Amino acid sequence: MITLKVKSSKRNEMIDITSSIRGEVERSGVAEGICIVYIPHTTAGVIVNEGADPDVRLDILDSLTRLAPPSEGYRHGEGNSDSHIKAALVGSSVTIPIEQGRLALGTWQSVFFCEFDGPRSRRALIRIL
Repeated sequence: MITLKVKSSKRNEMIDITSSIRGEVERSGVAEGICIVYIPHTTAGVIVNEGADPDVRLDILDSLTRLAPPSEGYRHGEGNSDSHIKAALVGSSVTIPIEQGRLALGTWQSVFFCEFDGPRSRRALIRIL
């Protein structure tokens, strides 16, 4: 298991971790297999989506905020219920095929750590099989 440290700087943020994952796949020497990225946090997640246009990230974050606004009279007393809901919608893991020693991502795809309760120091767990 590989631990990737991620530091967020905002409450809601999508951090591109693609290059770090690519580096781990290259170091592993695995030519054909899968790479699993798992986020062990209840207020953060991970997605694969477009990485070329930064406006896509902003649109995703804005849409998630509309779906789960920060102040909606939630019962959870810590003040971060919206963060839990966003993490549940996004999900905590992605699986990416490895082909010829590289992540089999599409032309515009990137892997994003999604922070919903930052800023914090977090981690992403990577398993290469």
